[in-house]
Amino acid sequence: MPVVIIGNGPSGICLSYLLSGYIPYFKRDSLHPHPILQRKLEEAPGVSILDQDLEYLSEGLEGRSHSPVALLFDTLQRPDTDFGGTAESVLTWWHKTDRAVPHLVLGRNAPGGAWHSIEGSMVTLSRGEWMGLPDLPFKDWLKQKRRGLRNNRATAEDIAQYYQHYVMKKGLQKNFRCGTVVTSVRKVSAESISSHAQKGLQEHSDSLWNFNEKSMEVFQVDGFFKTVKGDKEPFSIYAENVVLATGTYDSPTWLGVKGENLSYVHHQLSALEEAVNNNNIGIMSDPVLIVGAGLTAADAILFAHHCNIPVIHVFRRRVSDPGLIFNQLPKIMYPEYHKVYQMMKEQSAACAGPYDCYVSLPEHHVLSFGKDKKCIFQDKNGYQKVYKISMALVLTGSNPNLSFLPNNGIDLAMTSDQPVNPKRNPIDVDPYTYECTQEKGLYALGPLAGDNFVRFVQGGALAVASSLLKKANKNPP
Repeated sequence: MPVVIIGNGPSGICLSYLLSGYIPYFKRDSLHPHPILQRKLEEAPGVSILDQDLEYLSEGLEGRSHSPVALLFDTLQRPDTDFGGTAESVLTWWHKTDRAVPHLVLGRNAPGGAWHSIEGSMVTLSRGEWMGLPDLPFKDWLKQKRRGLRNNRATAEDIAQYYQHYVMKKGLQKNFRCGTVVTSVRKVSAESISSHAQKGLQEHSDSLWNFNEKSMEVFQVDGFFKTVKGDKEPFSIYAENVVLATGTYDSPTWLGVKGENLSYVHHQLSALEEAVNNNNIGIMSDPVLIVGAGLTAADAILFAHHCNIPVIHVFRRRVSDPGLIFNQLPKIMYPEYHKVYQMMKEQSAACAGPYDCYVSLPEHHVLSFGKDKKCIFQDKNGYQKVYKISMALVLTGSNPNLSFLPNNGIDLAMTSDQPVNPKRNPIDVDPYTYECTQEKGLYALGPLAGDNFVRFVQGGALAVASSLLKKANKNPP
């Protein structure tokens, strides 16, 4: 198989679309608000964007991403969106089946990845139109459902359904294998492959894929497929290129304190929803402890507040810290998060504020969780406090699970002695191809490569598709 994509979230779906022969061209007579980019696009109107020099096109672009190709693809699809504009995409899409590259997309759940495991009524941080994939605007799909965007934003359930609809509508489902878990990816030499497997590779490769047979190394992708009956059927695939698109929601971060493995301590927001739905906690319960000062912690506070459940909120930063996400969000677009921020500021344990059922403990950290559900905190001066709680939610971020790679993928990271982390230590990739600098033939997309928003993961898919088409020698003359 020429290409195996691991992960079926927005990154994997977008790459599958591009590898299925959907080719973007500059739409004749369209006008891009960036005059230098407009001039460059007019230089080769008959050449697809995939076949142009992405470094040249993206030079000089600025925006909310560090990736030049992410900025390029974003501005081609949504030319003036950062200025509140609604200018149409300057791209037109042609379906050229002769340029398709055979590929498989492996995912644990239905297409859409982690969006299926987020509480359905949660509203996205990004504006709804930024969640869309190429050539099927999200708001057009929402209109068909006779729904509008709330405050320009969408629910997680809408987005999960949209991604599934996209795969069907664009005819990509034949490339998707859902219910698969990858357990190992490693490089093997052609000689070590059985003749049967080699024949299969060769059949795919003769007409489609040019590579040097003598020094041929391929990736062996092992894993299992979950059947309807719940059995695990093992599989082994040989691929010339592997794309890592597994996102970052696999492994919630732990605090590493005593008692964190007790049954009342949880690391996912869904545990709170479940406890409320099962009537395990309610208005009369001991407070729920929420640890963290990011958006997931804020979502948990809003959910508890809505259900009148008492909350103790512990976080390490001071409330005025400019690094807090709340200090970076415009008030008008995010009224609910500003409500949480207001509570954090006005309702500290030191002084009673206007909000019932909520206590904020800034610049505190958890020392331990007791079996009796008593939790010990410490403030910045070393003073300790003890609270009796009903359950704890540690919501301090998550890490990717790359256990299927040698050494957990650490050797591929920017700092190669530290675990891969989307914000602090992403996988080291070439900015114009997204190929790993440490391992040729291996690519990384989305959060693994440091692109954390759906609108920007698509540029990475463009870079990978462009690189793979050049490798496959499927460029037009």
